[in-house]
Amino acid sequence: MALSRGFRMFNIRKILYATDFSSYSNQAYFHAIALAEHYEASLTVVNVWTPDSDCGGQQECKTQLETIRPANPGIPVHHVFLEGDPATEIVRLATDANMDLVVMGTHGRSFVERLLMGSVAEKVMRDAHCSVLVVKLPKGQPKADRPSAELAASY
Repeated sequence: MALSRGFRMFNIRKILYATDFSSYSNQAYFHAIALAEHYEASLTVVNVWTPDSDCGGQQECKTQLETIRPANPGIPVHHVFLEGDPATEIVRLATDANMDLVVMGTHGRSFVERLLMGSVAEKVMRDAHCSVLVVKLPKGQPKADRPSAELAASY
């Protein structure tokens, strides 16, 4: 039995997009926007600041977070800036805000790297109460050809 195009198997109303402003999370941004448009869902954009964050100090990260807005004004957007362990804080926000889906990128580390350092995406997948879409960068593309923070912020 084929599903009609208008049939929606999932009831997604609230999407949480987690970003660390890397090209990995930028790739996930495009998926989050497409899903928000398709399901007419709201989008919450979260960044969890840690002292070793690539975006710099807290104020720089907050400023960068606020620039992430979909071009489609019909998508309700909320920004949340948190501090702490990224996986723990993303799971906590997803639970507290009753999110239907978390969308995030993965750095695609090797098994040994994940074993030694852990993976935020894996921890979120394991602990979140809702579905988690983990997006990876396409193989074989030089890093320069991947989406930039400016491109993702202007989508």
